[in-house]
Amino acid sequence: MSTITQSVDVAVPVRTAYNQWTQFESFPHFMEGVESVVQHGDTMTHWKIKIGGVEREFDARITEQRPDEKIAWASIAGPRHAGVVTFHALRDGGTRVSLELETEPEGAAENLADAAGLLSHRVKGDLQRFARFIEHRGQESGGWRGEVPPPPAV
Repeated sequence: MSTITQSVDVAVPVRTAYNQWTQFESFPHFMEGVESVVQHGDTMTHWKIKIGGVEREFDARITEQRPDEKIAWASIAGPRHAGVVTFHALRDGGTRVSLELETEPEGAAENLADAAGLLSHRVKGDLQRFARFIEHRGQESGGWRGEVPPPPAV
């Protein structure tokens, strides 16, 4: 399992950055390799990705969501990964978006890409493209303000 942590400062308020991030179907506009994301209900998403010529599909469940603070998820089928994105207000009125992603590369090519730091580089680029996307729009394309409580502690 590999852990990638990246952040980007975005020149929009926390509410705007958070609301846009809840619009999963917009991810192909700024996430390299994401072909589509379809949301089924409040907590289920289905992803189609293509990375290095390899196409994959998987389902992920939102495991925790607090408006303007945090969205966490974990895959339930397909490639194993989990992550959390957090939103922090900056003094200038902007937002720091921080992403921590845990992924388990599959096969020699993915393991090599991970070892070479290509996955971390891709995540950094995705966050920078998100910043440009929302800053250019100036406002979110939608937003879901519901809450998903964390799973009970075991």
